[in-house]
Amino acid sequence: MASHIRRRKFLATLLGGAAAAWPMAARGQHTSVRHIGVLMYGFANGETARFLLDPLRDGLRELGWIEAQNISLDYRFRHGQADLLPALASQLVQRGVEVIVTEGTPASLAARNASPSVAIVVGASADPVRSGLVASLSRPGGNVTGLSVLAPELAGKRLQLLAQIVPRLARVGALFNPTNPVTSWALEETQSAAPSLNLAIDPRPVRGPDELEAAFVAMNAARPDAFVVMPDGMLYAARARVVRLAAAARLPGLFPEQEVAREGGLMAYARAASFVDKILRGAKPADLPVEQPTKFELVINLKTAKALGLDVPLHLQQLADEVIE
Repeated sequence: MASHIRRRKFLATLLGGAAAAWPMAARGQHTSVRHIGVLMYGFANGETARFLLDPLRDGLRELGWIEAQNISLDYRFRHGQADLLPALASQLVQRGVEVIVTEGTPASLAARNASPSVAIVVGASADPVRSGLVASLSRPGGNVTGLSVLAPELAGKRLQLLAQIVPRLARVGALFNPTNPVTSWALEETQSAAPSLNLAIDPRPVRGPDELEAAFVAMNAARPDAFVVMPDGMLYAARARVVRLAAAARLPGLFPEQEVAREGGLMAYARAASFVDKILRGAKPADLPVEQPTKFELVINLKTAKALGLDVPLHLQQLADEVIE
């Protein structure tokens, strides 16, 4: 639960801070309804939505902003369809939102392209500089700020951890979404880290949830010893199916989100962060450094390891932030 709490605190501070940056008179008197847009990858009734929207509402409420009283939250969900994002972002701009809260790089790019002036708060972006969202982490220079979560060192560390659990690890499958440049970059980092560990990476593209079964059939035919999942909103939204397919194939998997290990994945290694939101002081997004997380979290599911016939070394259990038994 610790990472859940940190994630909620980060989002509450981040999004509540965006509200605090509105004009002082409006904030002090609450005489008008302020308009916030929310642009998400997943489904309106999905768990991913709950993890973002609950902290958003809680954080704003703590600052005196209550939905349907002095703020309105305008939600847009792409329901897994990538081509909907530009139109959804344009809808939010046309409706006069003052801030757009985004989930992931594709949604953030769509929002930035829809307006050069509306403030955009990114809940999580893998590499905002490489994706063109900001000029630099220290000086974003535009209307976007938020959190960057991708780090080159993560790829190698994940493979090292997997090698400590899976005996004689030699070949590793990699699920990635080729329509998301972020996952392609993560795959490149994984492939670059593999030779030093004497590992071969077997990439398996998945453009949508309906391609998961075929990807696992192909991956199983290549007989990997384990697999890793690249960070991607679609793959996260489809995590229950990934976990189910991995269990059926008896294939150990490592995921980039802690929640997946809690839901039956073998292991997850990710970053957690709290965001000290300088927007609270009225700063502009252009001047707010994009923050990178400072703590790695390891979650291991011993129940899944036992089902796969794997022994998790004691020292690794002791290193883990959370062990599920």
